[in-house]
Amino acid sequence: MIPFPAFYVLVSAMIFFIYLPNPSRIEARDGGFTVELIHRDSPFSPFYNSAETQSIRLRKAVHRSISRVGYLRSRSLSSAASSSPKTFVSMVTPSSGEYLIKLSIGTPPFEFFAIVDTGSDLTWTKCKPDNQDYDQSASFFYPQASSSYHDLSCLSRPCQDLHPSSCIYGQACQYSYSYKDNSSIAGALASEKLTFNSVVMENIVFGCAYAYNGVLTNIGAGLIGLGGGPVSLITQLAPSIGGKLSYCLVPLQDSNMGSTISFGNKAMVHSSNSVSTPLVSKEPTTFYFLNLEGLSVNDKKFDAIQTYGNIIIDSGTTYTYLSIDLYSQLELKLVDVINLTRAEDPTRTFRLCYEGNPFIRLPDITFHFTGADLILGSLNTFIETDGLVCLAILPSNDCLSIFGNMAQRNFVVTYDLEERKVLFASTRCSSTSYSDGVLHLHPSVLLLLLSLSIYKLLITSYLPWDVSTSKIIDH
Repeated sequence: MIPFPAFYVLVSAMIFFIYLPNPSRIEARDGGFTVELIHRDSPFSPFYNSAETQSIRLRKAVHRSISRVGYLRSRSLSSAASSSPKTFVSMVTPSSGEYLIKLSIGTPPFEFFAIVDTGSDLTWTKCKPDNQDYDQSASFFYPQASSSYHDLSCLSRPCQDLHPSSCIYGQACQYSYSYKDNSSIAGALASEKLTFNSVVMENIVFGCAYAYNGVLTNIGAGLIGLGGGPVSLITQLAPSIGGKLSYCLVPLQDSNMGSTISFGNKAMVHSSNSVSTPLVSKEPTTFYFLNLEGLSVNDKKFDAIQTYGNIIIDSGTTYTYLSIDLYSQLELKLVDVINLTRAEDPTRTFRLCYEGNPFIRLPDITFHFTGADLILGSLNTFIETDGLVCLAILPSNDCLSIFGNMAQRNFVVTYDLEERKVLFASTRCSSTSYSDGVLHLHPSVLLLLLSLSIYKLLITSYLPWDVSTSKIIDH
């Protein structure tokens, strides 16, 4: 039987939580601004398909993650070869992105959805194809109708920084990308005005894509490049935002709540439980490399093969990928400590699955980054699909490891490119607000957390599941 005082406190807190208004989101501030992130499987996304089940969405996310890993690998290999071909061939199209934002471009403004990508540099949008007449209702930007549009010359610094780019002397700078699925995109490098909510940014370098085919014909109208390279939006805005951005990703269970991404000095979150790990400078500069020293399960630690800067933190990959050696050690440790019936995933997508439900007790997994230990609860590391509970961490076919967005959910993740570090602060992203860069929780959430703590303390022996949340500790 549940103790009556604990039950009373819990129900009171839940009623209080339900009837208080939602907390305000992050607001635009001097030197910074915030935009809502829309997950591609959210009902608010242009990619949303109401006929798809959650299981189908999870399987598709795996396929997108696999393509994403191939893309990151091909970029790393091409960088290592230090070649700059006229046409860049990658393994993934931008349609594999997981989060979108809505913004406007030009004067007058043209509104469109763009995929947010921390693994790309060039921001681009679809422009009017050469063989198509202007249609105001069409889903592409018409540069000739914008008074703030300017082509960039072959001699411009952005054209020289962009790889690959091609030039005919006296003409505008051109770029071209080809993809593994035979999709391609080509366009001109230009500058334009971008508007996020009410925040206007002038003279932003972007790609005006006038030729595209394959899957790119049917996807959203563009991409926002947030990588670390010289033509990325972050680099262009560095003087005004100080090279800082942060995001807070809600779990898929909270798909009706928007995630957020913030830019600027006020995006730096001052929280007592935040920890940081250094960014590692490696090629290609587009990617954000961290150093993973090892993992642990129930205080049983095992080390990663030490190549400094051995993992990429990426918002565009759903699942986390580890080198085969490190993954094998993790799987063995989990098998030792999870006392449940093993089951085989019928689609052979996930390697480690159990019979059960999402409320069973599962062990935390600690990621030991240089300078910071992140303790991830089951919300970040396991998924429920087709009646099974499966490990949402997968082996990579080479030494390329990726810290995916599922592992980052319910953390404020801050990139400080001036100080060359990434910070993590554990929170509940669907109930988080900011004021002067300080992390706050809605009073109702604080009361609910307090009530849950009392409830767990009083009836721990009655609970068949683990109600603990992700947490972090410092060295």
